[in-house]
Amino acid sequence: MKLFLSTVALFALFNVISGHAGHNHGPGGKHVNIPTKQLNDGNHIPILGLGTFGFGDIPKIRQAINWAVEAGYRHIDTAALYDNEAEIGKGISDVLKKGLVKREDLFITTKLWNDKHAKNQVVPALKESLSKLGLQYVDLYLIHSPEASKEDGSPADIDYLETWQGMEEAQKLGLAKSIGVSNFDTEQIDRIKAHSKVVPAVNQIEVHPMNTQEKTIKDCFERNIAVVAYSPFGFFVSRGGPSKDDPKIKSIAQKYGKSINQVLLRYLIERGLIPIPKSTNQNRMKENLDVFDFHLTPEEVSTMSSFNTNTSIFG
Repeated sequence: MKLFLSTVALFALFNVISGHAGHNHGPGGKHVNIPTKQLNDGNHIPILGLGTFGFGDIPKIRQAINWAVEAGYRHIDTAALYDNEAEIGKGISDVLKKGLVKREDLFITTKLWNDKHAKNQVVPALKESLSKLGLQYVDLYLIHSPEASKEDGSPADIDYLETWQGMEEAQKLGLAKSIGVSNFDTEQIDRIKAHSKVVPAVNQIEVHPMNTQEKTIKDCFERNIAVVAYSPFGFFVSRGGPSKDDPKIKSIAQKYGKSINQVLLRYLIERGLIPIPKSTNQNRMKENLDVFDFHLTPEEVSTMSSFNTNTSIFG
């Protein structure tokens, strides 16, 4: 509990919510303001985004992007690994042509996969992603994982410090406004800090009540690094995870007249994190966005964290 409270305190000092990503309309035309967070490089990131990992039905992806932007999302997260950048790009093109948003209203993230970790591979890999997305730049480019691999998936002997040099070059060229990492631990981040010119703006990691990641999050906040939380609903698919009928969770949801998923997202936002829930369902996307009209108490946040077993849904 002490560790969690110190994390919240650090967040309050580190990241002042400092803007809005437009006045958007959520469920039933409800007025929704999506706050943004200032990154350590001065850029701003909306504090809730649309994750796209596992978007299996390719034809639905383009439509999903249209629905998401119409609902109010401005932050869209993808990766070379997901093999959906081209369809996401078509969706982005649609909403720009419709005049729903301007390019500068959107915050687009993609990621460098493990088989492109050599310094001279980073910029070409990003250019390939940009071509698929139909964009001149991304707002955030992440090293997807610290582990390098060859094209066949076998391990490659490439230090991520070399990879980071390529990331810095991509930022210098204006191909990525911000650069960061994903699935890195504190020791790996500190090596980058000690040997590089640019500190990562973001670390994207798995976070939900069964994998609260309190130490890593605390360490990131101490280093002025924002944390994006993927798999926010992994709570219920984790090994031995609770049922959505758990009375402690249900009572919180009933108190605020919200769904369990909305409570899970609010829990992460209360902790200073940036959740990226995924959905291709129009109504679910709207529901996931409707989390800015209530707050959890510190006790309720602690209750949600009490389910922690340090369990990854990918382990």
